[in-house]
Amino acid sequence: MSEPASSAPFSDDGFSPAAVGKALYLAAIVLFVMTPLVATVLGGFKSLGELRTNPFGLPSVWEWSNYADILLSRRYWQLLGNSFVIATLTVVLTLICASMAAFVFAHLHFFGRDMLLNYLTMGLLFPAATAILPMFIKVRDLGLLDSHMGVVLPQVAFALAMSILLLRRFFKDLPTELLEAALVDGCSYPKFFRYVTLPLSRPILATVGTITFVHSWNSYLIPLVMLNSDSLYPWPLGIMVYQGEYSTEWHLILAFITLTILPTIILFLFAQKHIVAGLTAGAVKG
Repeated sequence: MSEPASSAPFSDDGFSPAAVGKALYLAAIVLFVMTPLVATVLGGFKSLGELRTNPFGLPSVWEWSNYADILLSRRYWQLLGNSFVIATLTVVLTLICASMAAFVFAHLHFFGRDMLLNYLTMGLLFPAATAILPMFIKVRDLGLLDSHMGVVLPQVAFALAMSILLLRRFFKDLPTELLEAALVDGCSYPKFFRYVTLPLSRPILATVGTITFVHSWNSYLIPLVMLNSDSLYPWPLGIMVYQGEYSTEWHLILAFITLTILPTIILFLFAQKHIVAGLTAGAVKG
């Protein structure tokens, strides 16, 4: 007697209609996301005339000098260095302040804790543009205008709300038995935070650090308001100056954009495992 035919003829070898549809859907998303990036990279290898006639295709002649001239220019490395200093300081200060605050919200009980946490959560509702004027006045009063710290401190302030929420959720999902055992053995909260919580929280720290770094790296409004000296500009402001200098040479602008977003792409490639682990930690409890 012959066996009955399977209701899903392609399911045994992994090519079911659902799997094919999912693969096509993911491929469409990848194509949609990658097309502007690939077009930007290839546009930097073209001449201006070819860029106008063939914006998305492969270059007929690869103009390597477009990238070489930028890499050999002092201005590019100055902009990159400024962006790196601002982003690194923002990440360090954000992780220090957010991790300590998140630990307190996760493990300590005090009057007004929930109200204060809700107040911090409300910070996610307001973009930086809504507070740009009072923020400018406060930075001016502190004497930090036209300095990197005048950009770093506002960026840290706007990054704290999201960072605290992510870290607090992770800290609460850590086994409570660890904290109870540490307290019984005479370990204080600061020591438990330093020697137990932080080593176990590397995935979420990497996640928060990467997100904060990318936001700071791409920030435009706060540096525009706080900085006046060209020598202190990060790359988002530098591209504005670069575009004014080469207003018609879009192939050089595309090459410049490619080289400036490359550090964040490399960072994501190295940190992607930690980012996924940090964002999915605590999502499923067993």
